[in-house]
Amino acid sequence: MWWIKEYIKRHCTGLILYLTFLFIFVLVLFLYNLPLEAVGYAAGLCLVLAMVVVLVDAIRYRSKVQELSWQIKAVKNGAEQFPKPRDLQEQLYQELYEVSKQERMEQVAFLMREKKDVIDYFTLWTHQIKTPIAAMDLLLQHQASGEASYYEQKKQVQAELFKIEQYVDMVLQYLRLTDGVNDFVLKEYNLDDMIRQAVRKYAPMFIRKKLSLEYEPVNAKVVTDEKWMVFVLEQLLSNAIKYTACGVVRIHMEKGCLAVEDSGIGILPEDLPRIFDKGYTGYNGRNDKKASGIGLYLVKEILLRLGHKILAESEPGAGTRMKILF
Repeated sequence: MWWIKEYIKRHCTGLILYLTFLFIFVLVLFLYNLPLEAVGYAAGLCLVLAMVVVLVDAIRYRSKVQELSWQIKAVKNGAEQFPKPRDLQEQLYQELYEVSKQERMEQVAFLMREKKDVIDYFTLWTHQIKTPIAAMDLLLQHQASGEASYYEQKKQVQAELFKIEQYVDMVLQYLRLTDGVNDFVLKEYNLDDMIRQAVRKYAPMFIRKKLSLEYEPVNAKVVTDEKWMVFVLEQLLSNAIKYTACGVVRIHMEKGCLAVEDSGIGILPEDLPRIFDKGYTGYNGRNDKKASGIGLYLVKEILLRLGHKILAESEPGAGTRMKILF
């Protein structure tokens, strides 16, 4: 019978108020010198009526408490269903619960997607980084057996080490970006200085693939974050080198935009709208087998947070042009 105590606690204000009114009613009738029999009769009628109302309300309260107690158990099985609301207040409480429940479900779904994306990316990253490690191991075995010259093997090992460094740098930037931590430092920087940093890093790759670089100093200053902007430029150069077997890579200003242009294999028209989507590799990426679909996604997200934009123009067999709008 614990619910009786809770019922009295819930309605104590109303009960006290009713008893106060009843006392005032009896007192007024008594002060007017009405017969005690009439006063008692009126008070008794009011008391009996109140008891009937309280009894009916208490039964309904008990029924609702039992139903909600059952629902607490049903929630664990996902079969909860609120009883029909008696008034606007109960209806609003139920709507509030449903909204909160929906928000929690969306948050959980978002966290699960984020977790799956991280697991998928690290799974792919593990396979990616195994390739240069295995290549280095093979090169060292060849060196031990004297099958290749020292200088040639040194260049090959350096190239594989560069790939490892590139993959590690990419995963670190991916983690920083998805972690939600904003470490951007926006200042005015010389764009040429950032371009030269990226070009110096990828100079060995240009030499190794025998690609030409046409770089026209842009003589421009932009408000951006140097570390993240250099990473963006490195990713664009990496893609340009990866998908250009022979020819030239150009860096220049074009109608107020910084353009990184190559003469590589280009992008199919049906792939072009989706190349910045997370995990999308397209036809070229599927042929490459090692493409993660993360590089250009990071580029787009970084530029978006920096307040910049990126556009892609390409034709199959005629190269690709990436343009950054500051």
